[in-house]
Amino acid sequence: MAHVVILGAGTGGMPAAYEMKAELGRKHEVTVINSSEYFQFVPSNPWIGVGWRKRKEITFAIEPALKRKKINFIAQTASQIEADKNRIVLANGETVDYDYLIVATGPKLAFEEVQGAGPLDGFTHSVCTVDHAEKAYEGYQQLLDNPGPVIIGAVQGASCFGPAYEYSMIVETALSRAKRRDKVPMTFVTSEPYIGHLGLGGVGDSKSMLESEMRHRHIKWITNAKVAKVEDGKMFVDEHNRHGEVIEQHELPFHYSMMLPAFKGVEAVANVEGLCNPRGFVTVDDYQRNKTYQNIYAAGVCIAIPPVEATPVPTGTPKTGYMIESMVTAIVHNIRNEVNGKAPAETGTWNALCLADMGDTGAAFVAIPQIPPRNVTWYKQGKWVHTAKIAFEKYFIRKMKKGTSEPLYEKYMLKAMGIERLK
Repeated sequence: MAHVVILGAGTGGMPAAYEMKAELGRKHEVTVINSSEYFQFVPSNPWIGVGWRKRKEITFAIEPALKRKKINFIAQTASQIEADKNRIVLANGETVDYDYLIVATGPKLAFEEVQGAGPLDGFTHSVCTVDHAEKAYEGYQQLLDNPGPVIIGAVQGASCFGPAYEYSMIVETALSRAKRRDKVPMTFVTSEPYIGHLGLGGVGDSKSMLESEMRHRHIKWITNAKVAKVEDGKMFVDEHNRHGEVIEQHELPFHYSMMLPAFKGVEAVANVEGLCNPRGFVTVDDYQRNKTYQNIYAAGVCIAIPPVEATPVPTGTPKTGYMIESMVTAIVHNIRNEVNGKAPAETGTWNALCLADMGDTGAAFVAIPQIPPRNVTWYKQGKWVHTAKIAFEKYFIRKMKKGTSEPLYEKYMLKAMGIERLK
């Protein structure tokens, strides 16, 4: 009997557990370890940040959902991976042995890399977790009572830009509905070389379309931006040219700010010698398998992917939901092969499919492959995207509760976008 342990129960870990159990059946054991007892649908966090969603609408208890599928669950933080012993040490001192390990932890949020950033010890908010998003909503409510300048964006080294664009336009829409928009100047600050880069080198007309949308909403922007430090009510930003030289230093006042941080690998993973790159992201081969420890696989934000291109201010490459889903399916099939005495043979399809909400409209894009040059580039905008993302949220959460092992992102998003299939 093989024991497969999955570290993390997010949008990668939960589908991995369901697919793994479906492929291996009753003869083999699947265990999920997660520091939290609940699943959270992270793409909904920008809505939490303005009160358009409540925690109970985007979370559910993990254990009952996994138990129905005969999958073990341990609600503990992993403090150490003893890869040479095929063992995980938990924060409570207990250990879990494994034959195969799937790392799907997501990232560590590196707020400490910018002085004064972050919702705990700093002065900026985040929508990276539901806890952070709830605190962001508290700040947003204070903004309504005391309107003033708003700064939203992503700091240097960030690799996830979509939620920053989403939140800026969701906040703009919410402020307009509350009749406060005229009292709130807004600035978008990003390490991207241009608006709509998205860490992907742009997708189709994303530059012109997002610039147009931000002009329409009277949102100013600073690109090639490096946040030097943040103080209470003040952000210090160095703006660079295409050669990486500082061309202007901005001292921006704010009453409210949400800045996405750079990511790193979580400590238990990053501390394993030979498993990760210097940032703590797991290095994998074409089969999502680590070269040093070949019974360790990884998927999602926690894996190492090089930047799409060199940029004046460092930017990373995003891992979108469809891309993560594809990695997970490849891992499941490869572990099944190994359990059955065969060699890994499946590779992930690194394509990007994304629905981005903009409050009262939205943008959808397809990039095949995600890293250019591409065979397919497709970008559309309209109210239908806003509606489609709301529907996908409910669809995904419902399916995760029931324990489906089918590919949800591809099945839903291709239909929503009117695309027959990916080629």
